[in-house]
Amino acid sequence: MTGGWQGSTRRFELPPDWPELRALVLARDEHRCRWREGGTVCGRRATDVDHIRPGNDHSLTNLQALCHDHHAIKSSREGNAAPRVTRWRPTERHPGLL
Repeated sequence: MTGGWQGSTRRFELPPDWPELRALVLARDEHRCRWREGGTVCGRRATDVDHIRPGNDHSLTNLQALCHDHHAIKSSREGNAAPRVTRWRPTERHPGLL
């Protein structure tokens, strides 16, 4: 397993033709990062294909090429904004107090 997929289940949600879609997006975007911030496009070498709107819309209009760094920033922001699932666990008594 390569670095970006460790611990992720995302690859199981991608369509069977993902390698072809990925290649199309990278070629369409000329292998240049489409990250836009402050009116400027990054333009560095793109290695990743990102879903513009989170979810499972794999249409070409919802995909963009990003450099690894900007893909990590975007994914982190989306992860931080996602609702948290927490499990309640009863507190354990200290062994010395049993």
